[in-house]
Amino acid sequence: MPETWPMPSDKYGYKGFIYLEDEPKTDTKKLMRDDGVFFRRVGRNCWDPEAIIEDMNSHQVDMMVLCTIPVLFNYWAQPEHTLDWSMFINDHLINVQNKYPDRFITLGTLPMQAPQLAVMELERISKMGMPGIEIGSNIDGTNLDDESLFPVYEAAEALDMSIFVHPWNMMGEKEMQKYWLPWLVGMPAEESRAICNMIFGGIFDRYPKLRVMFAHGGGAFPITLGRISHGYHCRPDLVNLNDVKDPRDYMGRFWVDGITHDSKALKFTIDTFGNDKITYGTDYPFPLGDLDHGKFIETDHSMDAVLKEKILRNNIIEFLGLTKP
Repeated sequence: MPETWPMPSDKYGYKGFIYLEDEPKTDTKKLMRDDGVFFRRVGRNCWDPEAIIEDMNSHQVDMMVLCTIPVLFNYWAQPEHTLDWSMFINDHLINVQNKYPDRFITLGTLPMQAPQLAVMELERISKMGMPGIEIGSNIDGTNLDDESLFPVYEAAEALDMSIFVHPWNMMGEKEMQKYWLPWLVGMPAEESRAICNMIFGGIFDRYPKLRVMFAHGGGAFPITLGRISHGYHCRPDLVNLNDVKDPRDYMGRFWVDGITHDSKALKFTIDTFGNDKITYGTDYPFPLGDLDHGKFIETDHSMDAVLKEKILRNNIIEFLGLTKP
């Protein structure tokens, strides 16, 4: 994210936006606040490319894909304001990519609640050199199978732009505030919600060349795939509303990242989605992330060198549609 930005509530005329505030007595930390309420403390590696590169160099990371923090999607705001905000964020990201072309690739953000505006911005950032976008697991409550979003998928397919789906605005969040459960329970459920909506909504059939990746190892989806598939067969009247195939048939159709924090879970995820559809994800630089940058993969003796190279390098190149390393 940028190091600073104008107060959105002053610019747009209403509240609800995240803003940054300097933390007293330090120039390496900032506070993210939501209408004055503390949300998160962040360090230089949230806004300073040089700080990120320092971490990359210390962990032997050649390149990193950067995208914005989901709390900054602002899908809830007035569409024209979210478009303006998205352009601000995307311009910042592309400037970082252009300044450090050998270290960073970036994914943009869109005003997804207004698909026509989203397509306009998608076309703009495609011309600027972004290979894809990051979207939420739902669009301010609207599921990813909603027909209103079809123009965005159609444009992304036509422009050869990849889509990375990250959980946010977690269902049931208000009912499980204790124990950090929105992040521990809600986010894995959100990714399964997103995958199921795209499968059962026929998105992968309608847009066969669309490249989609889901964060957090697909969340709860891999371990519940058997239940989901069984439901498809035992209650087709409730599940198969769009004449799609068994959910198992879509394994290999999309990517997931491999941030599972558990070697057995990672192996199960690889078995579920296939060796070619697992990329390395970090959730960097936040506490729930893998801040050792793949050390657990590099030191896993059960994986051969070919699989490790796919996870750490080759599969992300394929997902992004890059023509060269």
